[in-house]
Amino acid sequence: MKQILMLLFVVSGGMALATEAAFLGPLGENIGRLSASLSIFLIGVIVFSLAMIVLMIMGKRNYLITLPKQPRWLLTGGLVGFVYTIILTITTPLVGVGITMVGILCGQMTASLAIDHFGLLGSERCAIDSYRVGALMLILMALWLIY
Repeated sequence: MKQILMLLFVVSGGMALATEAAFLGPLGENIGRLSASLSIFLIGVIVFSLAMIVLMIMGKRNYLITLPKQPRWLLTGGLVGFVYTIILTITTPLVGVGITMVGILCGQMTASLAIDHFGLLGSERCAIDSYRVGALMLILMALWLIY
């Protein structure tokens, strides 16, 4: 049951990313691509800041204190979010949300298979098997068909 709930949770995350692309495309056309991307990050910072305040009021540990003690390479994830948001803002108005999301999914699967297979970035090793390669081929086929 827990795995089904987690699967539904990650699928809803994917739906949220598609919705974000649908917002970013027109917003980028209206106010400029960098301004649109910046606005998305600013709103995220505000929401996360409010969440941190609520956690501190509830007496939860302030994780920001431990942030400077983390390995520097772990903090580069924000750069990836920046690149991702810029790509969404540029491509969505040109090719549509569907093609953008299938392309993003193709890139995600390719990178995640490599990360899992080689145990990169601190993740546990999980060898690539024929099922995973087959899934990637189906996603590539979907990208080709939808484009």
